[in-house]
Amino acid sequence: MEIVAADIGGTHARFAIAEVEGGRVIHLGKPATLKAAEFASLQTAWAAFGERIGRPLPAAAGIAVASPITGDVIRMTNNPWIIRPSLIADRLRVETYVLINDFGAVGHAVAQAPDDELIHLCGPDEPLPAEGMTTICGPGTGLGVGAVLKHGGGYHVIETEGGHIDYAPLDAIEDAILRRLRSTFTRVSAERICAGPGIVAIYETLAEIEGRPVPSRDDKAIWAEALEGTDPLALAALDRFCLALGAVAGDLALAQGGKGVVIAGGLGLRLKDKLLRSGFEGRFTAKGRFQTIMAAIPVKLITHPQPGLFGAAAAYAQRFA
Repeated sequence: MEIVAADIGGTHARFAIAEVEGGRVIHLGKPATLKAAEFASLQTAWAAFGERIGRPLPAAAGIAVASPITGDVIRMTNNPWIIRPSLIADRLRVETYVLINDFGAVGHAVAQAPDDELIHLCGPDEPLPAEGMTTICGPGTGLGVGAVLKHGGGYHVIETEGGHIDYAPLDAIEDAILRRLRSTFTRVSAERICAGPGIVAIYETLAEIEGRPVPSRDDKAIWAEALEGTDPLALAALDRFCLALGAVAGDLALAQGGKGVVIAGGLGLRLKDKLLRSGFEGRFTAKGRFQTIMAAIPVKLITHPQPGLFGAAAAYAQRFA
């Protein structure tokens, strides 16, 4: 059957027609990306997608939104839209739908992604476990954390707020990063370092350690220079980011009992080549008495170009198809 897959973020609203069958996504059509700021609501963006493809939309939908799914008033974090779940069926003219948090959708994408969309980062080069827990960690604007529990040929997605665990520095430089962040935030979470904006504090701390003037720069500029390799200090900050991400991913796997780990998120995909050549693996496995156990965990990176859309469709397929 055909459904509408939607991935609603703070900046963009993405839509596609998906085909689902037997609890899985069979095909995801070409995505349409709309600027959220150009539409007054989900309903008007939905209608614009229908006009763009030039035919009536299916009466079924999988919808992922970048916001916690609680109560009957969902306020987007970086978007003025208000979504009322009780009105979705009437306003969007759908008979069945699934509404899920955006990182929950990523969990469904990981669960249903083919092996060729999960590239090897470290650990044994083998498929993710068919039974047990897989930890998911997604650096982006924030640090998304979740898990997929597989059992008996099925799976269950577990949404968490694990990105907000306390950050644990492991050397003198990370002690200095923590001190800098503590001057602004009483409590410093892992997300303050292992998400896109976190590179600013890392960069500024490294500048301070070297006795350089501390420039006021946004994270986009630092990331651009780090990924291009045009600024040695930005590149050093990127290396530090990869170290911290490896440590946090390992901590999460220990906490969740993960037998496999997947790095997701738009930033994770941009870091593919850097992670492979960084100290990520060393920090992931450096867990004292558990180092041997950590070294036996396969760590992957999901490369699907639209995991939010694919995961929203997969969430619908699991429940209804």
